[in-house]
Amino acid sequence: MTSTLPVLPEPYSKFALSLIAVGALITDPDGRVLMVRPHHNPHWTFVGGMVDVGEAPHEGCAREIREEIGLELAVGAPLVTDWAPPTGQRPLPITYFVFDCGTVESSVDLVIQAEEIAEWAFLSPEEAANRLAPNVSGRLPAALAARSDGRSTYLPGSGL
Repeated sequence: MTSTLPVLPEPYSKFALSLIAVGALITDPDGRVLMVRPHHNPHWTFVGGMVDVGEAPHEGCAREIREEIGLELAVGAPLVTDWAPPTGQRPLPITYFVFDCGTVESSVDLVIQAEEIAEWAFLSPEEAANRLAPNVSGRLPAALAARSDGRSTYLPGSGL
């Protein structure tokens, strides 16, 4: 697949372009974190994904929650903002947001998007962090700390 980057008029041609991705921090009353493992990835991740063109990050997060697990959840404050440089076949950097999407009962009825999600589980924060890709595992403790402190955090360049 060949992709081309848009040619922007002045003065916009001098500004950075970035992809946007989102993740939802969802916990149960015991503090376990809802994580999913997509079919295309050996690592687990937050419920979430790429934001569509023209879509606000919080709206993309709500859409991804609906699509991946079938829940309508309020998307709260951004807890973590991360940035990763271009790499491999991805010609643009990614700006990644982790949003606070609240607490649900672990017995909640999820409607899993089987085409995309291979597995899901509520995991202890330690187990969840261990299942994340090593280059993004810092997002989880940072998100939990931000939720607890009421202050968002920035993790520039932790990677994707």
